[in-house]
Amino acid sequence: GVICCEFHAKMNAIDDDIIRMMHAGLDLVEKSDDYIGMVIGNHGENFCVGANVMLLLMNAKAGNWDDVEFAVKAFQDTCMRLKYSPKPVVAAPFAMTLGGGMEISMGADRVCAHADLFMGQVELGVGLIPGGGGNKELLIRALEGIPESAGNVNLIPYLQHVFEAIGMAKVTMSADEAKAMKFLRQSDKIVTNKEHVLHSAKRMVQAMHLEGYKQPMKRELKLPGENAYATLRMVIDSMCKQHQITEYEQVIAEKLAWVLCGGKTSPNFTVTEQYLLDLEREAFISLLGMEKTQ
Repeated sequence: GVICCEFHAKMNAIDDDIIRMMHAGLDLVEKSDDYIGMVIGNHGENFCVGANVMLLLMNAKAGNWDDVEFAVKAFQDTCMRLKYSPKPVVAAPFAMTLGGGMEISMGADRVCAHADLFMGQVELGVGLIPGGGGNKELLIRALEGIPESAGNVNLIPYLQHVFEAIGMAKVTMSADEAKAMKFLRQSDKIVTNKEHVLHSAKRMVQAMHLEGYKQPMKRELKLPGENAYATLRMVIDSMCKQHQITEYEQVIAEKLAWVLCGGKTSPNFTVTEQYLLDLEREAFISLLGMEKTQ
């Protein structure tokens, strides 16, 4: 009763076909009583090395900005659909799970990972920031530990953890390290034998179904906004002056900080996931238009 969506691309890089295939899988699962959920997994060399940046570059060079916007939004919508599907979705990552590959894993309800997991948001290495919901999902994971009754909490240390993970393009050396860095949740499963990963992921879907899976509620976040952004900008500026980062890395880091702080918001307001995705997409596309990124 569980279907598997299996990637077959060079290095399993995400393209239009892979996005279409995930939608086709969800359509099958959601519209048929024969299926109880979906696993995203494969037997390639790597789970997924991220988006096909060559396609993005070609469209950017040609000035096809509507196509770029459409492609980035399509990927964001796919990850959101994985997250809020009425039936459970489990990702089964292993080996290199980078950029968009990590975003797909974070979009699933739960993860069943191989112990050897090289996971990270590495977009900064090509002059971009995560564009498929990576910023949003890491923020959600970082802020999950704060109790509702906590009142006014200084959010900057939580943001800093996410800022460093993305800004330094950190990649885990194992699935245990991915849990420690909050790339994975404590409820996610780690399997030591690679041959058992897909089977364990399927079992997870079946267990979630038997437990009476309920579609998750949409999340809202309180973010510090422009005050925290001003603080982070001072830190970034100081790093540039001390030659720890280049002037262009400063530009990218400031875009990242703007998204993570929630743009023009304040701690008194809640923002939706879609609001954060729109901020993220705007920053991603503006960087893609810059010569040094290209």
